[in-house]
Amino acid sequence: MTGMRTVLRALATAAAALLVATAVSPAPAQARPEPKAPEGFVALRSVDPTIIQEMRYTTAHTFLGERVDGYRQPVCVLTRPAARALHLAQKRLLRQGYSLKVYDCYRPQRAVDHFVRWAKDLDDQAMKGEFYPLVDKSRLFDDGYIAEKSGHSRGSTVDLTLVRLPALPTRPYRPGEPLAPCFAPKGERFPDNSVDMGTGYDCFDTLSHTDDPRIQGAQRANRQFLKRTLTDVGFVNLPEEWWHFTHKPELFPDTYFDFPVDRRSVAEH
Repeated sequence: MTGMRTVLRALATAAAALLVATAVSPAPAQARPEPKAPEGFVALRSVDPTIIQEMRYTTAHTFLGERVDGYRQPVCVLTRPAARALHLAQKRLLRQGYSLKVYDCYRPQRAVDHFVRWAKDLDDQAMKGEFYPLVDKSRLFDDGYIAEKSGHSRGSTVDLTLVRLPALPTRPYRPGEPLAPCFAPKGERFPDNSVDMGTGYDCFDTLSHTDDPRIQGAQRANRQFLKRTLTDVGFVNLPEEWWHFTHKPELFPDTYFDFPVDRRSVAEH
């Protein structure tokens, strides 16, 4: 009997200790909800489904050689005024046998942070042969190719080009394939169904400057055609990049957003 009382007393002590431990144990951490786009952002396809989208940063065909942080789905997200302006430009271009093609639209801050981490890793130069053949990677910050903030994160900036219709398919990039310089003749650099702009997209070279005097003939005419078309609907070109345009006035001129590039980010808009 004494042995039984000892066992029962031990069980009661253990149960009490378990109750105390349960009472003081912290609640399991709740996963932080992903930020969503505020009112004013839309998926470009909901405004103009005819604009071609080749969202490069969802693929490995980038200057990093991998998909960029924050790009969950290949969807162009923009502020509504910027998307509507692209729609106006697209209507004019379709009548002339052309289409816009976007490479990048809204860019989350986490993607910019990914760029910065990559730029600081001087040993990672896997994609140098295509995207920055003549630029020492240690100079990417000083030369302005990489920065810790991007206008894309405000939602009214877009990287884009022109495609002559009917649009031919562009083959996918195969990781590890031989690289050609982004400023090589069009038939030698990575194939793109766009018109010839003199360089490929994201080419870290002064030849990418919109009005570089070395770009002449049809290449210069194509750049000016793109610039003129977008200027007419309220976009301003970045002189250092023929593909880079910002719609003015910006809806969010001072805010750098970090919601992911995902249809769910704008699902309720």
